[in-house]
Amino acid sequence: MKRINILFTIVLSALTSCSFLDFDETSGLKSKEDMYKYYNSVEQMLTNVYSYMPDNLTTATMRDCGCDDAEQGNTASVYQSFNNGTWSSVNPVDDSWSLYKGIRAANSFIAEVAKVDLSRYEHNASYENWMKKLSFFPYEARLLRANYFFELARRYGDIAMPLEVLDSEQANSIGKTSFDDAVKFIVEECDTCARHLPQTYVGQPDNQVGRMTSGFAKALKCKTLLYAASPLHNPSADPALWKDASMAALDMIDDGFYSLDPADCANNMISPEVVMMVIGDASRTFEQNNFPVRFTEGTRTGATAVFPSQNLVDAFETVSGYAVTLTDDGWKSDDPAFDPSEPYSGRDPRFYRTVLADGMAFKGSVIETFEGGQDDAEVTAGGTPTGYFLRRYIQESTSFTPGSTVTNKHHWIVYRYAETLLSYAESMANAFPEDMNHTDSEFPYSALWALNQVRTNAGMPQVPYCEYEEFMQRLRNEWRVEFAFEDHRFWDVRRWKIAGDTQRELSGVKILMNEEGEKSYYRQVYETRTWTDRMYFYPIPQAELHKNGNLFPQNVGW
Repeated sequence: MKRINILFTIVLSALTSCSFLDFDETSGLKSKEDMYKYYNSVEQMLTNVYSYMPDNLTTATMRDCGCDDAEQGNTASVYQSFNNGTWSSVNPVDDSWSLYKGIRAANSFIAEVAKVDLSRYEHNASYENWMKKLSFFPYEARLLRANYFFELARRYGDIAMPLEVLDSEQANSIGKTSFDDAVKFIVEECDTCARHLPQTYVGQPDNQVGRMTSGFAKALKCKTLLYAASPLHNPSADPALWKDASMAALDMIDDGFYSLDPADCANNMISPEVVMMVIGDASRTFEQNNFPVRFTEGTRTGATAVFPSQNLVDAFETVSGYAVTLTDDGWKSDDPAFDPSEPYSGRDPRFYRTVLADGMAFKGSVIETFEGGQDDAEVTAGGTPTGYFLRRYIQESTSFTPGSTVTNKHHWIVYRYAETLLSYAESMANAFPEDMNHTDSEFPYSALWALNQVRTNAGMPQVPYCEYEEFMQRLRNEWRVEFAFEDHRFWDVRRWKIAGDTQRELSGVKILMNEEGEKSYYRQVYETRTWTDRMYFYPIPQAELHKNGNLFPQNVGW
Protein backbone atom coordinates (compact mmCIF):
# COMPACT_ATOMS: atom_id res chain seq x y z
CA MET A 1 0.00 0.00 0.00
CA LYS A 2 1.35 3.41 -0.94
CA ARG A 3 1.62 5.92 1.83
CA ILE A 4 2.66 9.56 1.69
CA ASN A 5 5.33 10.90 3.96
CA ILE A 6 3.97 13.55 6.30
CA LEU A 7 6.15 15.90 8.29
CA PHE A 8 4.56 17.13 11.50
CA THR A 9 5.44 20.68 12.48
CA ILE A 10 6.85 20.74 16.00
CA VAL A 11 7.09 23.95 17.97
CA LEU A 12 10.38 24.16 19.81
CA SER A 13 12.05 26.83 21.87
CA ALA A 14 13.86 29.46 19.84
CA LEU A 15 17.62 29.12 19.78
CA THR A 16 19.68 32.24 19.35
CA SER A 17 23.35 33.00 19.06
CA CYS A 18 25.94 35.56 18.20
CA SER A 19 27.19 33.34 15.39
CA PHE A 20 25.21 32.03 12.44
CA LEU A 21 26.47 28.50 13.14
CA ASP A 22 26.67 28.62 16.92
CA PHE A 23 23.86 27.51 19.20
CA ASP A 24 23.25 25.17 22.12
CA GLU A 25 21.69 21.98 20.85
CA THR A 26 20.91 20.56 24.29
CA SER A 27 17.60 20.97 26.04
CA GLY A 28 19.11 22.90 28.91
CA LEU A 29 17.82 20.20 31.25
CA LYS A 30 20.26 17.43 30.33
CA SER A 31 23.79 17.36 29.07
CA LYS A 32 24.52 16.27 25.51
CA GLU A 33 25.92 13.04 26.88
CA ASP A 34 22.69 12.36 28.75
CA MET A 35 20.60 13.02 25.66
CA TYR A 36 22.36 10.23 23.78
CA LYS A 37 22.15 7.62 26.55
CA TYR A 38 18.48 6.78 26.07
CA TYR A 39 16.51 5.89 22.97
CA ASN A 40 13.66 8.36 23.60
CA SER A 41 16.00 11.30 24.05
CA VAL A 42 18.01 10.31 20.96
CA GLU A 43 14.76 10.40 18.99
CA GLN A 44 14.00 13.81 20.50
CA MET A 45 17.33 15.09 19.22
CA LEU A 46 16.44 13.92 15.72
CA THR A 47 13.07 15.62 16.07
CA ASN A 48 14.97 18.83 16.73
CA VAL A 49 16.75 18.43 13.37
CA TYR A 50 13.37 17.96 11.68
CA SER A 51 11.97 21.08 13.32
CA TYR A 52 13.92 23.36 10.96
CA MET A 53 12.11 21.98 7.91
CA PRO A 54 10.46 25.06 6.36
CA ASP A 55 6.68 25.22 6.75
CA ASN A 56 5.79 27.38 3.78
CA LEU A 57 2.03 27.76 4.06
CA THR A 58 2.30 31.43 4.91
CA THR A 59 5.81 32.33 3.77
CA ALA A 60 5.52 30.72 0.33
CA THR A 61 2.16 32.24 -0.49
CA MET A 62 3.56 35.57 0.62
CA ARG A 63 6.69 34.93 -1.48
CA ASP A 64 4.44 34.58 -4.52
CA CYS A 65 3.58 38.23 -3.93
CA GLY A 66 7.21 38.84 -4.89
CA CYS A 67 6.56 37.51 -8.40
CA ASP A 68 3.90 38.12 -11.02
CA ASP A 69 1.37 35.70 -9.53
CA ALA A 70 0.08 37.86 -6.69
CA GLU A 71 -0.01 41.06 -4.70
CA GLN A 72 0.21 41.43 -0.93
CA GLY A 73 -2.50 43.70 0.39
CA ASN A 74 -0.34 45.24 3.06
CA THR A 75 1.73 47.94 1.38
CA ALA A 76 4.09 47.93 4.37
CA SER A 77 4.76 44.19 4.19
CA VAL A 78 8.41 43.16 3.98
CA TYR A 79 7.48 41.11 0.92
CA GLN A 80 6.82 44.36 -0.94
CA SER A 81 10.59 44.83 -0.85
CA PHE A 82 10.91 42.21 -3.59
CA ASN A 83 8.87 44.51 -5.84
CA ASN A 84 10.03 47.99 -4.97
CA GLY A 85 13.74 47.26 -4.83
CA THR A 86 14.25 48.20 -1.19
CA TRP A 87 15.61 44.84 -0.03
CA SER A 88 19.35 44.69 0.48
CA SER A 89 22.07 43.04 2.51
CA VAL A 90 21.06 45.18 5.49
CA ASN A 91 17.34 44.74 4.81
CA PRO A 92 17.05 41.06 3.85
CA VAL A 93 13.69 39.52 3.02
CA ASP A 94 12.91 35.84 3.51
CA ASP A 95 16.21 35.54 5.33
CA SER A 96 16.84 31.78 5.52
CA TRP A 97 20.29 32.07 7.08
CA SER A 98 18.68 30.53 10.16
CA LEU A 99 18.75 27.18 8.33
CA TYR A 100 22.37 26.99 9.46
CA LYS A 101 20.98 26.26 12.91
CA GLY A 102 19.28 23.21 11.45
CA ILE A 103 22.52 22.23 9.72
CA ARG A 104 24.45 22.54 12.97
CA ALA A 105 21.82 20.45 14.74
CA ALA A 106 22.15 17.83 12.00
CA ASN A 107 25.95 17.83 12.18
CA SER A 108 25.86 17.38 15.94
CA PHE A 109 23.30 14.60 15.70
CA ILE A 110 25.19 12.74 12.95
CA ALA A 111 28.36 12.78 15.04
CA GLU A 112 26.72 11.74 18.28
CA VAL A 113 24.31 9.09 17.03
CA ALA A 114 27.27 7.15 15.62
CA LYS A 115 28.44 6.64 19.22
CA VAL A 116 25.09 5.61 20.70
CA ASP A 117 25.28 2.31 22.56
CA LEU A 118 22.03 0.85 23.85
CA SER A 119 23.34 -2.68 24.25
CA ARG A 120 22.54 -2.60 27.95
CA TYR A 121 18.89 -2.72 26.93
CA GLU A 122 19.23 -5.75 24.66
CA HIS A 123 16.73 -7.71 26.77
CA ASN A 124 14.18 -4.91 26.64
CA ALA A 125 11.10 -5.81 24.56
CA SER A 126 11.55 -2.62 22.52
CA TYR A 127 15.25 -3.12 21.82
CA GLU A 128 14.88 -4.68 18.37
CA ASN A 129 12.54 -1.90 17.21
CA TRP A 130 14.85 0.75 18.65
CA MET A 131 17.81 -0.63 16.77
CA LYS A 132 15.88 -0.82 13.52
CA LYS A 133 14.81 2.81 13.81
CA LEU A 134 18.27 3.88 14.93
CA SER A 135 19.69 2.42 11.71
CA PHE A 136 17.68 5.02 9.78
CA PHE A 137 18.41 8.02 12.02
CA PRO A 138 21.80 9.08 10.58
CA TYR A 139 20.41 9.04 7.02
CA GLU A 140 17.33 10.99 8.02
CA ALA A 141 19.56 13.68 9.51
CA ARG A 142 21.82 13.68 6.45
CA LEU A 143 18.87 14.08 4.10
CA LEU A 144 17.44 16.90 6.19
CA ARG A 145 20.84 18.60 6.10
CA ALA A 146 21.01 18.16 2.32
CA ASN A 147 17.59 19.77 1.99
CA TYR A 148 18.67 22.73 4.13
CA PHE A 149 21.76 23.16 1.95
CA PHE A 150 19.55 23.15 -1.15
CA GLU A 151 17.28 25.84 0.29
CA LEU A 152 20.30 28.01 0.98
CA ALA A 153 21.96 27.34 -2.38
CA ARG A 154 18.93 28.31 -4.43
CA ARG A 155 18.82 31.61 -2.55
CA TYR A 156 22.49 32.52 -2.35
CA GLY A 157 24.29 30.42 -4.97
CA ASP A 158 27.72 29.79 -3.40
CA ILE A 159 27.25 28.97 0.28
CA ALA A 160 29.17 27.95 3.38
CA MET A 161 28.80 24.19 3.91
CA PRO A 162 29.89 23.13 7.40
CA LEU A 163 29.86 19.34 7.73
CA GLU A 164 30.78 19.17 11.39
CA VAL A 165 30.00 21.15 14.50
CA LEU A 166 32.06 24.33 14.54
CA ASP A 167 33.02 26.53 17.45
CA SER A 168 32.52 30.27 17.13
CA GLU A 169 35.97 30.93 15.72
CA GLN A 170 35.61 28.21 13.11
CA ALA A 171 32.08 29.28 12.22
CA ASN A 172 33.20 32.83 11.66
CA SER A 173 36.07 31.87 9.38
CA ILE A 174 34.56 29.21 7.12
CA GLY A 175 34.64 30.02 3.43
CA LYS A 176 32.08 29.43 0.70
CA THR A 177 31.57 26.33 -1.40
CA SER A 178 30.71 26.88 -5.06
CA PHE A 179 27.16 26.20 -6.18
CA ASP A 180 28.38 23.39 -8.44
CA ASP A 181 30.18 21.68 -5.56
CA ALA A 182 27.18 22.17 -3.31
CA VAL A 183 25.04 20.41 -5.92
CA LYS A 184 27.53 17.55 -6.13
CA PHE A 185 27.43 17.10 -2.36
CA ILE A 186 23.63 17.24 -2.15
CA VAL A 187 23.26 14.70 -4.95
CA GLU A 188 25.75 12.31 -3.36
CA GLU A 189 23.94 12.58 -0.04
CA CYS A 190 20.60 11.92 -1.72
CA ASP A 191 22.00 8.83 -3.43
CA THR A 192 23.36 7.47 -0.17
CA CYS A 193 20.21 8.19 1.79
CA ALA A 194 18.00 6.68 -0.90
CA ARG A 195 19.88 3.40 -0.52
CA HIS A 196 19.47 3.29 3.26
CA LEU A 197 16.03 4.75 3.88
CA PRO A 198 12.74 2.92 3.31
CA GLN A 199 10.22 4.04 0.71
CA THR A 200 7.56 4.00 3.41
CA TYR A 201 7.47 3.39 7.14
CA VAL A 202 4.40 1.20 6.84
CA GLY A 203 5.60 -2.15 8.10
CA GLN A 204 8.53 -0.56 9.92
CA PRO A 205 8.56 -0.29 13.72
CA ASP A 206 5.67 1.90 14.95
CA ASN A 207 4.46 2.54 11.36
CA GLN A 208 5.44 6.17 11.78
CA VAL A 209 4.75 9.03 9.46
CA GLY A 210 6.73 12.23 9.24
CA ARG A 211 10.15 10.84 8.43
CA MET A 212 12.59 11.10 5.56
CA THR A 213 12.15 8.40 2.89
CA SER A 214 14.07 7.15 -0.12
CA GLY A 215 11.35 8.76 -2.24
CA PHE A 216 12.09 12.21 -0.86
CA ALA A 217 15.83 11.59 -1.32
CA LYS A 218 15.20 10.95 -5.02
CA ALA A 219 12.85 13.95 -5.20
CA LEU A 220 15.45 16.29 -3.70
CA LYS A 221 18.06 14.97 -6.13
CA CYS A 222 15.67 15.57 -9.02
CA LYS A 223 14.97 19.12 -7.92
CA THR A 224 18.61 19.95 -7.24
CA LEU A 225 19.78 18.73 -10.66
CA LEU A 226 16.95 20.59 -12.39
CA TYR A 227 18.13 23.85 -10.80
CA ALA A 228 21.74 23.06 -11.67
CA ALA A 229 20.81 22.54 -15.33
CA SER A 230 18.62 25.65 -15.60
CA PRO A 231 19.86 28.81 -17.38
CA LEU A 232 20.72 30.68 -14.17
CA HIS A 233 23.34 28.07 -13.29
CA ASN A 234 23.99 26.61 -16.75
CA PRO A 235 24.46 29.61 -19.06
CA SER A 236 26.14 27.49 -21.72
CA ALA A 237 23.10 25.17 -21.85
CA ASP A 238 25.34 22.14 -21.34
CA PRO A 239 23.15 19.19 -22.42
CA ALA A 240 25.01 16.86 -20.05
CA LEU A 241 23.50 18.69 -17.08
CA TRP A 242 20.03 18.34 -18.59
CA LYS A 243 20.62 14.62 -19.14
CA ASP A 244 21.63 14.24 -15.50
CA ALA A 245 18.38 15.94 -14.47
CA SER A 246 16.40 13.76 -16.88
CA MET A 247 17.93 10.61 -15.41
CA ALA A 248 17.12 11.67 -11.84
CA ALA A 249 13.48 12.27 -12.77
CA LEU A 250 13.35 9.01 -14.70
CA ASP A 251 14.53 7.17 -11.60
CA MET A 252 11.45 8.38 -9.72
CA ILE A 253 9.15 7.63 -12.65
CA ASP A 254 10.47 4.07 -12.93
CA ASP A 255 9.99 3.50 -9.20
CA GLY A 256 6.24 3.52 -9.81
CA PHE A 257 5.61 4.22 -6.13
CA TYR A 258 3.92 7.60 -6.61
CA SER A 259 1.17 8.42 -9.08
CA LEU A 260 -0.73 11.47 -10.26
CA ASP A 261 -3.92 12.27 -8.40
CA PRO A 262 -6.85 13.90 -10.22
CA ALA A 263 -8.14 15.15 -6.87
CA ASP A 264 -6.73 18.28 -5.30
CA CYS A 265 -3.60 17.37 -3.35
CA ALA A 266 -3.80 20.45 -1.09
CA ASN A 267 -4.80 19.48 2.44
CA ASN A 268 -5.13 15.88 1.22
CA MET A 269 -3.32 13.49 3.55
CA ILE A 270 -4.04 10.36 1.53
CA SER A 271 -3.03 11.54 -1.94
CA PRO A 272 -0.82 9.00 -3.75
CA GLU A 273 0.89 11.94 -5.47
CA VAL A 274 2.40 13.62 -2.42
CA VAL A 275 5.98 12.69 -1.62
CA MET A 276 6.49 15.02 1.33
CA MET A 277 3.98 17.09 3.27
CA VAL A 278 4.13 19.29 6.36
CA ILE A 279 1.14 19.28 8.67
CA GLY A 280 0.51 22.38 10.73
CA ASP A 281 -1.50 22.77 13.89
CA ALA A 282 -5.22 23.43 13.66
CA SER A 283 -5.59 27.14 12.98
CA ARG A 284 -7.87 29.75 11.44
CA THR A 285 -5.08 32.26 10.80
CA PHE A 286 -4.63 31.43 7.11
CA GLU A 287 -8.36 31.89 6.46
CA GLN A 288 -8.51 34.95 8.67
CA ASN A 289 -5.83 36.51 6.49
CA ASN A 290 -7.15 35.32 3.13
CA PHE A 291 -10.93 34.86 3.22
CA PRO A 292 -12.87 37.63 1.51
CA VAL A 293 -13.14 39.93 4.48
CA ARG A 294 -16.92 39.65 4.97
CA PHE A 295 -16.51 35.98 5.88
CA THR A 296 -14.12 36.73 8.76
CA GLU A 297 -16.92 38.15 10.93
CA GLY A 298 -14.95 41.24 11.86
CA THR A 299 -11.92 39.32 13.10
CA ARG A 300 -9.67 40.80 10.41
CA THR A 301 -8.90 44.44 10.03
CA GLY A 302 -6.65 45.90 7.37
CA ALA A 303 -4.99 44.30 4.39
CA THR A 304 -3.09 41.11 5.10
CA ALA A 305 -4.22 38.81 2.28
CA VAL A 306 -2.52 37.35 -0.79
CA PHE A 307 -4.38 38.41 -3.94
CA PRO A 308 -3.88 36.52 -7.23
CA SER A 309 -3.06 38.73 -10.20
CA GLN A 310 -4.60 39.06 -13.63
CA ASN A 311 -1.20 37.94 -14.90
CA LEU A 312 -1.81 34.58 -13.25
CA VAL A 313 -5.46 34.35 -14.26
CA ASP A 314 -4.44 34.83 -17.90
CA ALA A 315 -2.22 31.73 -17.59
CA PHE A 316 -5.27 29.46 -17.18
CA GLU A 317 -6.54 28.26 -20.55
CA THR A 318 -10.09 27.33 -21.39
CA VAL A 319 -10.96 23.72 -20.67
CA SER A 320 -10.52 23.10 -24.40
CA GLY A 321 -6.92 24.29 -24.27
CA TYR A 322 -7.21 27.80 -25.75
CA ALA A 323 -5.46 30.82 -24.29
CA VAL A 324 -7.55 33.54 -22.64
CA THR A 325 -6.28 37.08 -22.11
CA LEU A 326 -7.87 40.19 -20.63
CA THR A 327 -6.75 43.09 -22.82
CA ASP A 328 -7.46 46.78 -22.77
CA ASP A 329 -10.32 45.95 -25.14
CA GLY A 330 -11.79 43.16 -23.03
CA TRP A 331 -11.42 39.39 -23.03
CA LYS A 332 -9.83 37.67 -26.01
CA SER A 333 -9.77 33.96 -26.84
CA ASP A 334 -9.83 31.85 -29.98
CA ASP A 335 -12.00 29.26 -28.25
CA PRO A 336 -15.38 29.32 -30.05
CA ALA A 337 -17.05 28.25 -26.80
CA PHE A 338 -15.59 31.10 -24.77
CA ASP A 339 -18.17 33.64 -23.60
CA PRO A 340 -16.58 37.00 -22.68
CA SER A 341 -19.62 37.81 -20.55
CA GLU A 342 -18.81 34.71 -18.43
CA PRO A 343 -15.00 34.79 -18.55
CA TYR A 344 -14.46 32.54 -15.55
CA SER A 345 -16.62 29.72 -16.86
CA GLY A 346 -15.20 26.78 -18.77
CA ARG A 347 -11.60 27.30 -17.66
CA ASP A 348 -8.83 24.84 -16.76
CA PRO A 349 -10.14 22.91 -13.68
CA ARG A 350 -7.03 23.98 -11.76
CA PHE A 351 -8.23 27.57 -11.96
CA TYR A 352 -11.04 26.80 -9.53
CA ARG A 353 -8.60 25.30 -7.02
CA THR A 354 -6.40 28.38 -7.15
CA VAL A 355 -8.46 31.56 -7.49
CA LEU A 356 -11.73 32.94 -6.15
CA ALA A 357 -13.18 35.17 -8.85
CA ASP A 358 -16.31 37.24 -9.27
CA GLY A 359 -19.42 35.06 -9.58
CA MET A 360 -17.92 31.96 -7.93
CA ALA A 361 -19.82 30.18 -5.17
CA PHE A 362 -18.15 30.33 -1.75
CA LYS A 363 -19.51 29.41 1.68
CA GLY A 364 -23.11 29.44 0.53
CA SER A 365 -22.74 32.84 -1.10
CA VAL A 366 -21.45 34.29 -4.37
CA ILE A 367 -18.25 36.31 -4.66
CA GLU A 368 -18.96 39.86 -5.85
CA THR A 369 -15.86 41.86 -6.74
CA PHE A 370 -17.62 44.10 -9.26
CA GLU A 371 -17.80 47.76 -8.33
CA GLY A 372 -20.45 48.04 -5.62
CA GLY A 373 -20.52 44.29 -4.95
CA GLN A 374 -20.42 42.68 -1.51
CA ASP A 375 -16.68 42.01 -1.79
CA ASP A 376 -15.75 45.38 -3.28
CA ALA A 377 -13.90 47.37 -0.65
CA GLU A 378 -10.85 49.51 -0.18
CA VAL A 379 -7.66 47.50 0.09
CA THR A 380 -7.03 48.93 3.55
CA ALA A 381 -10.41 47.52 4.60
CA GLY A 382 -9.66 44.03 3.27
CA GLY A 383 -10.77 44.47 -0.32
CA THR A 384 -8.85 43.00 -3.22
CA PRO A 385 -6.50 45.23 -5.22
CA THR A 386 -6.53 42.79 -8.16
CA GLY A 387 -10.19 41.74 -8.30
CA TYR A 388 -9.36 38.21 -7.11
CA PHE A 389 -9.03 36.30 -3.84
CA LEU A 390 -6.86 33.31 -2.99
CA ARG A 391 -8.46 29.85 -3.12
CA ARG A 392 -5.37 27.62 -2.89
CA TYR A 393 -4.99 25.96 0.52
CA ILE A 394 -8.11 27.68 1.82
CA GLN A 395 -10.25 25.43 4.05
CA GLU A 396 -13.73 26.61 3.12
CA SER A 397 -15.34 24.97 6.14
CA THR A 398 -13.37 27.25 8.46
CA SER A 399 -15.84 29.51 10.25
CA PHE A 400 -15.56 32.66 12.32
CA THR A 401 -19.24 32.77 13.24
CA PRO A 402 -19.49 33.38 17.00
CA GLY A 403 -20.73 30.29 18.79
CA SER A 404 -20.04 27.99 15.83
CA THR A 405 -16.42 28.57 14.89
CA VAL A 406 -14.62 25.89 12.89
CA THR A 407 -10.84 25.41 12.82
CA ASN A 408 -8.88 23.20 10.42
CA LYS A 409 -5.39 21.86 9.93
CA HIS A 410 -3.43 22.82 6.84
CA HIS A 411 -1.09 20.45 5.05
CA TRP A 412 1.74 22.10 3.13
CA ILE A 413 3.04 20.14 0.14
CA VAL A 414 6.83 20.08 0.00
CA TYR A 415 7.03 17.88 -3.10
CA ARG A 416 4.57 15.94 -5.26
CA TYR A 417 4.96 13.61 -8.22
CA ALA A 418 3.73 16.08 -10.85
CA GLU A 419 6.94 18.01 -10.21
CA THR A 420 8.94 14.94 -11.26
CA LEU A 421 7.07 14.73 -14.56
CA LEU A 422 7.46 18.41 -15.41
CA SER A 423 11.13 18.22 -14.40
CA TYR A 424 11.56 15.30 -16.79
CA ALA A 425 9.71 17.15 -19.57
CA GLU A 426 11.87 20.27 -19.15
CA SER A 427 15.12 18.33 -18.88
CA MET A 428 14.42 16.15 -21.92
CA ALA A 429 13.37 19.16 -24.01
CA ASN A 430 16.67 20.87 -23.26
CA ALA A 431 18.79 17.74 -23.57
CA PHE A 432 17.27 16.95 -26.98
CA PRO A 433 15.90 20.29 -28.28
CA GLU A 434 15.64 19.04 -31.85
CA ASP A 435 12.76 16.65 -31.06
CA MET A 436 10.10 16.90 -28.31
CA ASN A 437 9.23 13.26 -29.00
CA HIS A 438 12.81 12.04 -28.56
CA THR A 439 13.21 8.67 -26.86
CA ASP A 440 16.06 6.17 -26.83
CA SER A 441 17.25 3.15 -24.91
CA GLU A 442 18.36 5.34 -22.01
CA PHE A 443 15.32 7.63 -21.95
CA PRO A 444 12.18 5.67 -22.86
CA TYR A 445 9.76 8.58 -22.40
CA SER A 446 9.65 11.84 -24.32
CA ALA A 447 9.36 15.41 -23.09
CA LEU A 448 5.95 15.70 -24.73
CA TRP A 449 4.75 12.51 -23.05
CA ALA A 450 5.68 13.79 -19.58
CA LEU A 451 4.03 17.17 -20.12
CA ASN A 452 0.83 15.55 -21.32
CA GLN A 453 0.74 13.17 -18.37
CA VAL A 454 0.24 16.18 -16.13
CA ARG A 455 -2.28 17.87 -18.42
CA THR A 456 -4.35 14.73 -18.84
CA ASN A 457 -4.48 14.26 -15.08
CA ALA A 458 -5.71 17.84 -14.75
CA GLY A 459 -8.53 17.25 -17.25
CA MET A 460 -6.87 19.31 -19.96
CA PRO A 461 -6.32 18.36 -23.63
CA GLN A 462 -2.88 17.18 -24.65
CA VAL A 463 -0.41 19.57 -26.21
CA PRO A 464 0.14 18.50 -29.84
CA TYR A 465 3.62 18.07 -31.19
CA CYS A 466 5.46 21.39 -31.50
CA GLU A 467 8.99 22.69 -31.84
CA TYR A 468 11.25 23.56 -28.92
CA GLU A 469 10.36 27.25 -28.49
CA GLU A 470 6.61 26.68 -28.40
CA PHE A 471 7.05 23.60 -26.22
CA MET A 472 9.03 25.55 -23.63
CA GLN A 473 6.40 28.27 -23.60
CA ARG A 474 3.68 25.69 -22.98
CA LEU A 475 5.78 23.88 -20.39
CA ARG A 476 6.58 27.01 -18.42
CA ASN A 477 2.90 27.88 -18.36
CA GLU A 478 2.17 24.37 -17.11
CA TRP A 479 4.60 24.82 -14.23
CA ARG A 480 2.78 28.04 -13.40
CA VAL A 481 -0.80 26.78 -13.32
CA GLU A 482 -0.03 23.34 -11.88
CA PHE A 483 1.99 24.70 -8.96
CA ALA A 484 0.44 28.11 -8.32
CA PHE A 485 1.02 29.10 -4.69
CA GLU A 486 3.14 26.01 -4.02
CA ASP A 487 6.42 27.98 -3.91
CA HIS A 488 7.51 27.50 -7.52
CA ARG A 489 6.89 30.60 -9.62
CA PHE A 490 9.13 32.89 -7.55
CA TRP A 491 12.04 30.48 -8.07
CA ASP A 492 11.15 29.41 -11.62
CA VAL A 493 11.38 32.88 -13.13
CA ARG A 494 14.80 33.14 -11.53
CA ARG A 495 16.23 29.80 -12.60
CA TRP A 496 14.89 30.43 -16.14
CA LYS A 497 16.34 34.00 -16.03
CA ILE A 498 13.10 35.51 -17.36
CA ALA A 499 12.32 37.73 -14.38
CA GLY A 500 13.42 40.81 -16.29
CA ASP A 501 10.40 40.24 -18.54
CA THR A 502 7.88 38.97 -15.99
CA GLN A 503 8.52 41.12 -12.95
CA ARG A 504 7.92 44.61 -14.34
CA GLU A 505 4.17 45.00 -14.07
CA LEU A 506 1.30 43.48 -12.07
CA SER A 507 -2.28 43.80 -13.28
CA GLY A 508 -5.76 43.22 -11.95
CA VAL A 509 -9.31 43.45 -13.24
CA LYS A 510 -11.92 46.16 -12.80
CA ILE A 511 -15.51 44.98 -13.20
CA LEU A 512 -18.43 47.29 -13.77
CA MET A 513 -22.07 46.15 -13.78
CA ASN A 514 -24.83 48.16 -15.46
CA GLU A 515 -28.47 48.42 -14.43
CA GLU A 516 -29.36 45.39 -16.55
CA GLY A 517 -26.83 43.27 -14.66
CA GLU A 518 -24.37 43.08 -17.55
CA LYS A 519 -20.72 43.21 -16.58
CA SER A 520 -17.79 44.84 -18.33
CA TYR A 521 -14.21 43.83 -17.60
CA TYR A 522 -11.19 46.12 -17.80
CA ARG A 523 -7.55 45.23 -17.34
CA GLN A 524 -5.78 47.70 -15.12
CA VAL A 525 -2.16 47.93 -14.08
CA TYR A 526 -2.10 47.83 -10.31
CA GLU A 527 1.62 48.12 -9.73
CA THR A 528 4.77 48.91 -11.67
CA ARG A 529 7.63 46.96 -10.15
CA THR A 530 11.39 47.28 -9.92
CA TRP A 531 13.67 44.55 -11.21
CA THR A 532 17.44 44.39 -11.50
CA ASP A 533 19.41 41.29 -12.40
CA ARG A 534 21.16 41.21 -9.04
CA MET A 535 17.82 39.94 -7.69
CA TYR A 536 18.40 36.54 -9.26
CA PHE A 537 20.26 35.77 -6.04
CA TYR A 538 19.71 36.94 -2.50
CA PRO A 539 22.28 39.22 -0.88
CA ILE A 540 24.39 37.67 1.86
CA PRO A 541 23.21 39.40 5.07
CA GLN A 542 25.61 42.18 5.92
CA ALA A 543 25.65 41.08 9.55
CA GLU A 544 27.18 37.76 8.46
CA LEU A 545 29.80 39.48 6.31
CA HIS A 546 30.81 41.57 9.32
CA LYS A 547 31.35 38.38 11.32
CA ASN A 548 33.07 36.39 8.62
CA GLY A 549 35.21 38.01 5.96
CA ASN A 550 35.59 34.67 4.18
CA LEU A 551 31.98 34.94 3.01
CA PHE A 552 33.09 37.64 0.59
CA PRO A 553 32.60 38.39 -2.19
CA GLN A 554 29.05 39.58 -1.74
CA ASN A 555 26.70 38.34 -4.46
CA VAL A 556 27.01 40.39 -7.65
CA GLY A 557 25.29 43.77 -7.55
CA TRP A 558 24.52 43.83 -3.84
